[in-house]
Amino acid sequence: MNELAIDTKDLAKTYAGIRAVSGINLTVPRGSIYGFLGRNGAGKTTTIKMLLGLVRPTAGSASVLGMDARSEHVAILQRTAFVSEKKTLYPSLTPSEVVRFSRGFYPTWSDSAVEKYARLFEIPMKQRFEQLSNGNQTKVWLLLALCQGADLLILDEPTTALDPITVDQLMHVLAEDAPDRGCTIFFSSHQLEEVERIAEYAGFIDQGKLLMEARLDDIKSEFLLITAVGSSLPAQSSAQILSVDVAENFYRYVVTRDAEGSPILECFCGEAVRNAIKGLSEAKARIPDGGPRSVAAVPCCQMRKRI
Repeated sequence: MNELAIDTKDLAKTYAGIRAVSGINLTVPRGSIYGFLGRNGAGKTTTIKMLLGLVRPTAGSASVLGMDARSEHVAILQRTAFVSEKKTLYPSLTPSEVVRFSRGFYPTWSDSAVEKYARLFEIPMKQRFEQLSNGNQTKVWLLLALCQGADLLILDEPTTALDPITVDQLMHVLAEDAPDRGCTIFFSSHQLEEVERIAEYAGFIDQGKLLMEARLDDIKSEFLLITAVGSSLPAQSSAQILSVDVAENFYRYVVTRDAEGSPILECFCGEAVRNAIKGLSEAKARIPDGGPRSVAAVPCCQMRKRI
């Protein structure tokens, strides 16, 4: 059996001459929780549609659950639960009616899961879909996905319109329930905290390009926070700041570690300025020696945010 639930090779999509996705290579292990991070318009939804065979790629290939996304997309959809970014259902039906309509399509459907999640998310099951708030409409979609017993759960911005309590409940369900039965979870988000909370792996996409993909722990351990007190980075270093937080008399930089584990800064010209740390020390820099940092500090640099 293929150990990857999702495996893409140079997957690309162009719309009217505009490259929406630029030759990305995703590797999502079976049974894992994978966070697909990117800003709005970064290419997340287009990538998901290609994985499900809903959009044909311009180039490259995608394998989902060991099947080709172009030629076997129907079989992929039979084993995949998908929550779209645009969450619409039959407006005149109630959630209970949608459940009765849907259960016949899925041999692994769980009525006990319906009761569990309807109660957990406090969904008004007898109210017509068009009368539900945006948050409750999202909850119905999530309930339908979680009850299918699918091998793969693909969620496109699943927490849109959800209140903080429901987000907390959903994160718990995704982290605890689905992995217990071997389900792979692939979810897109621009909320760094959500990904850091439950994901084992993460990929960062920006302007259609996959900038980084790795275990979350490895990503966090690769970066280091440096705080310069009373001075900014010396101008002669010509450094590209990976991310920066400026406060009075404080400049907090995020830098990567080199092969020896030492923090480095990268030039705009692409060369590593290893003596930049010496300059920071002269500026009374504090280089903390602690555990892995939050992943929330990482994507700014990978998404080409330059100060």
